[in-house]
Amino acid sequence: MSESCLFCRIIAGDVPGDMLHQDEVCVVLRDINPQAPSHVLVVPREHMESLNEASHRDEALLGHLLRVGARIANDEGYAEDGYRTIINTGAGAGQSVFHLHLHVLGGRPMSWPPG
Repeated sequence: MSESCLFCRIIAGDVPGDMLHQDEVCVVLRDINPQAPSHVLVVPREHMESLNEASHRDEALLGHLLRVGARIANDEGYAEDGYRTIINTGAGAGQSVFHLHLHVLGGRPMSWPPG
């Protein structure tokens, strides 16, 4: 846990968050600045600054984050019409909280290319 990390503080219960799911590996919470009707964040409990820090040993964790994201999209009713999953890596890509997390957005058409 990083004392200064917002997501670590939410996971520890020091800062409130609108939790949808919790398991031993990750938590899912609603984004406080949603960019779609459904915008959730899948956040690993273990602090990892970004995808750049992931190694071979993190493959199961990364797969779990994607599967949980898909399950939440299905639960929210967006699996049939489609949803987008995004991992921003670094400030230049839009990462504003430096704790790896997966965005899952649904409920509106998504344009391409993004950003």
